[in-house]
Amino acid sequence: MIIKPKIRGFICTTTHPTGCEVDVQKQINYVKNKGRLHDGPERVLIIGASGGYGLASRISASFGYGAASIGVFLERSPQPSKTGSPGWYRTAAFSRLAEKDGIYCANVNGDAFSEKIKHRVCDLISRDLGQVDLVIYSLAAPSRTLSDGEIVRSTLKPIGSGYDGLTVDLNTKEIRNISLESASDEEIIDTVKVMGGEDWELWIEELMKRDLLSERFITINYTYIGSEVTWPIYNQGTIGKAKEDLQRAAQAISQKSLEKKGNAYLAVMKGLVTQAASAIPGMSVYLSLLFRIMKDKNMHEGCVEQAFRLFSEELYSGAEINLDKFGRIRLDNYELLEEVQDYVSENWPKFNTDTMDRIADFEGYRRDFMQIYGFDFENVDYDKDVSPDSEMTL
Repeated sequence: MIIKPKIRGFICTTTHPTGCEVDVQKQINYVKNKGRLHDGPERVLIIGASGGYGLASRISASFGYGAASIGVFLERSPQPSKTGSPGWYRTAAFSRLAEKDGIYCANVNGDAFSEKIKHRVCDLISRDLGQVDLVIYSLAAPSRTLSDGEIVRSTLKPIGSGYDGLTVDLNTKEIRNISLESASDEEIIDTVKVMGGEDWELWIEELMKRDLLSERFITINYTYIGSEVTWPIYNQGTIGKAKEDLQRAAQAISQKSLEKKGNAYLAVMKGLVTQAASAIPGMSVYLSLLFRIMKDKNMHEGCVEQAFRLFSEELYSGAEINLDKFGRIRLDNYELLEEVQDYVSENWPKFNTDTMDRIADFEGYRRDFMQIYGFDFENVDYDKDVSPDSEMTL
């Protein structure tokens, strides 16, 4: 099968297996080139392990410290005439490469919100690892099935009033206005249920109940704050309410973990391209401007650079972890530098079809989006016939 990108709106409906494997290998090479580190995690559970910061964390732990890992995710397997999801191919590639290096890894494909998957993962930890010393919660699910069978869905909307912003068509580079109406009370509540900290707490409670957490364990959940230009959607919108709940959950988990001397932290990461972000008014403009100034100043980072820095400079540096006044670890420090944000603010009103390639890095933004699905990697022959099949032990 010759696999080409098929973009519909803000989604690519095809995935290239070879490109996804190249991406995983690049991230692994980055970590390996830093040299083997010591005094880090030995047994890691990653909930939401198949892409983004979750996968980057798994790579950093396994190839940076030699940690055994269990990854939980919900991904679509390939069919004879249809490609699988990006996370399927990336996890399959990670598993092959970890096993090649003699690093333990196990995968569980299923609904991380469900009790069934929690019990299955706990059984696996008990059987193979005994305990875990690091739990990464990096789930990015659009919906959640509650214990009574009700399905609740998250929304990315402003609160209190509507919001108008710009988005850029990935194919044509046409700039369009998008309007989002204000979220209802029900949408706010549902978004907190899906994206807030409740399920993170439930995972830790189940692990603690079965004595599967080591002494001085650490658990991390990733969050994003952004700058003032993104606040109407992120900081002050429905997702902002969910992020507030993560803060509550982190404090609650740390309090319940006193006997184990465990700690729960929120790690505030920099803005990166995701499928969801591409549909949010203003985000394509913001990230394009951000990438331009950060690359010009040689401080741009992707997922693996951020995750590796979190591990090596904060969690396992041997020194005290640097926390802000809310107890969060800040990996967005370069993004929020005054000189970076001044550039974004000054050029925000100047962004148009004539200036986007000069004042912003829209091509870099577009490439990052395509690479989520395995496209636009150098040294990949996209005219070559490839099989969509990719086996993975589950």
